[in-house]
Amino acid sequence: MESPRDVGGESMERPERAEPLSDAEREIIQGTWGRVYENCEEVGVSILIRFFVNFPSAKQYFSQFRDMDEPEEMERSTQLRQHACRIMGAINTVVENLHDPEKVSSVLALVGKAHAVKHKVEPMYFKILSGVIMEVLSEDFPEFFTADVQMVWTKLMGLLYWHVTGAYTEVGWVQLSSSAV
Repeated sequence: MESPRDVGGESMERPERAEPLSDAEREIIQGTWGRVYENCEEVGVSILIRFFVNFPSAKQYFSQFRDMDEPEEMERSTQLRQHACRIMGAINTVVENLHDPEKVSSVLALVGKAHAVKHKVEPMYFKILSGVIMEVLSEDFPEFFTADVQMVWTKLMGLLYWHVTGAYTEVGWVQLSSSAV
């Protein structure tokens, strides 16, 4: 077991490994994701706007839209749309490769390392973003995101967070501040 790390002001133990998804859980995720991904840009933009409106400190990492406060202005931002598409594309790659744990691990390691080393994003923002993703998907797709499906997706979000924070640990991440949120 690795030592506790300070994430977002909370001391956190990182479990030795993430709980794997069952075949049935993978099928549920892939089935519901297909519906979401049909509208990937709009869903991604909704997720990012909610994220930045509810957690404005997250905008500090984005010079292109750091000073935007109005959701309408964010929605028109080409850079925000491009980032939304990159996020949705990364999730799509993970979902398409759930049968291949090595591929999932390598994709998420790249995401984690880039955000740790290049962008210097506090890892807690991944946990916050996971919650926002769950909120938006549950609200925008209530017919697909039933309570049971949400439980499976919560497990997937935990898996994503585990892999991303593992990459932070691997690069020797040192928390910059605990006052980010």
